[in-house]
Amino acid sequence: MSKVIKKWWFWAGVSLLILVVSSVIAFQLFFGAPQRRLSETEAGIFTVGLQISQKQVIEDLSEQGYIRSPLGFSFTLSRRNKSIEPGAYNLNKNMNAWEVAKTLTSTPYMKWVVIPEGLRKEETGERLAKILGWDEKQLHDWNYTYTAMDYDHLEGVYFPDTYLIPVNESGLDVANRLRRRFDEEFAPYMTKFLKQNVKWTTALKIASIVQREAAGKEDMPLIAGILWNRLLKDMKLEVDATVQYARDDRDNLTTGFWKPITPADKEIDSKYNTYKYTGLPPFPISNPGLDAIDAVLNSTETDCLYYLHDSNRQIHCAKTYREHLANIEKYLK
Repeated sequence: MSKVIKKWWFWAGVSLLILVVSSVIAFQLFFGAPQRRLSETEAGIFTVGLQISQKQVIEDLSEQGYIRSPLGFSFTLSRRNKSIEPGAYNLNKNMNAWEVAKTLTSTPYMKWVVIPEGLRKEETGERLAKILGWDEKQLHDWNYTYTAMDYDHLEGVYFPDTYLIPVNESGLDVANRLRRRFDEEFAPYMTKFLKQNVKWTTALKIASIVQREAAGKEDMPLIAGILWNRLLKDMKLEVDATVQYARDDRDNLTTGFWKPITPADKEIDSKYNTYKYTGLPPFPISNPGLDAIDAVLNSTETDCLYYLHDSNRQIHCAKTYREHLANIEKYLK
């Protein structure tokens, strides 16, 4: 073999070696694990927030040290052809880009649950069941066991908020989680109601009605003031939302929630029917937010005893029933 050929093979081998080494280095730079060995400090929980963009997710992964290259991970993620669901994932820094992408396009081990203000516990249960994958028995246990273990916690204390909940968390633990959040949020109000000689359970019942009756935050103090006026005068509250609650209970929750009432509904024999019975219902009718609770504490001083909302959800109050009838004629007909 001539020297020229030997020299050619030598440089060809060197070039191939350089190519292989370069490829390995490039792969590590773009797709390799940030750490080769796993320690407790390198394993963690990665959270994908609600309404977060894929670009932001990749930036967060890079900043937190779970990927080496945003560009490389973007390519890897595109090959999965799946979206990243909001929630929490177990990641560690010895995962390569392909393993991270696989984990993030699988079901998260914690999911976000958004609970709006003003739901009754059964509605909250339906949301939890849908998101956490509960079966009928688990939902039944939520409705009739886990949220019915304490007299003062039958309703109103399953605080409306945004929660990140493990998908395998038991219904009892979820109920405790929501009650703890209520205790945390309600604690500053407890002493304030006591100073006004108002039981917290009474305040919560009124707040639950205010939450269902108001068209928005601005209405709440006025509605609370009117409800206080009627209670102090020993008048029937005559609130539609309480009748809706009674009717839906009567129908065993099979016909939906909070539909408009009919004249016949006002004849339902239930302690929740404030058209038939004087005073507050036995328990709250919904789970109110802080605005409604605050409105009960800081209600508007008013001479009004009646109120209604027009078609634009604007509130109008009246001091007398005659004025209320005039408002009905003016705004609702």
